[in-house]
Amino acid sequence: MKITWFGHSAFRLDFAGKAVLIDPFFTGNPAFEGDRAKVMEGVSHILLTHGHSDHVGDTMDIAKAVGAKVVTNFELCMYLAKQGVENFDSMGTGGTTDQGGFSVTLVRADHSSGLVEMDVNFPMGSANGIVVKAPGEPTVYHMGDTDIFGDMALIAEIHQPDVVIVPIGDRYTMGPEVAALAIQRYFSRAKAVIPCHYGSFPPLVPDADRFVAAMDGKGIQVVVPHKTVGVTV
Repeated sequence: MKITWFGHSAFRLDFAGKAVLIDPFFTGNPAFEGDRAKVMEGVSHILLTHGHSDHVGDTMDIAKAVGAKVVTNFELCMYLAKQGVENFDSMGTGGTTDQGGFSVTLVRADHSSGLVEMDVNFPMGSANGIVVKAPGEPTVYHMGDTDIFGDMALIAEIHQPDVVIVPIGDRYTMGPEVAALAIQRYFSRAKAVIPCHYGSFPPLVPDADRFVAAMDGKGIQVVVPHKTVGVTV
């Protein structure tokens, strides 16, 4: 599996002939350094953790351009459908869906979810983390935006992720040291950990240095990929 980070929480997973985007926030993302047209080539699915604009991002444009299926919570799916997205698969927290060669599970995240239109905030269902499983491939857990919570122990027990994508930016999610505690306490069996949701906007932590320092000597591989350069796991 090749995992490519595009800054903030946007990722692309390439595996077994599939190309999947998670939280494709490109337009307006100051950390995005790539070419959106290239990023969306061959994409069959878009997975969304929650309904904030810096995670929904370019979903509507990409879905309409390439016909990718959007997979997310029910409320956000219904909103996107009204915006013209035709190919979607709605879910709820705890649910698992077969996406043809891989499965998607929505799990809990401690965060909010909503979009603003005409100065009015509309709730968009629950915020979630996403677990992606495919035969013969590493299991990937994208935490979405979240704080640490005790039920991460159940997520680890049930799904046993090999790769954990963890937000470290602070202010809107847990910060570097708490994120490191979450990994050490609940996901110590993971093969690799990838930090995200930092270095994009000024209020967020500018780099992954504090997270890397907090993980030093813990026996867990921390991968800090250069944006747009994929890593193979």
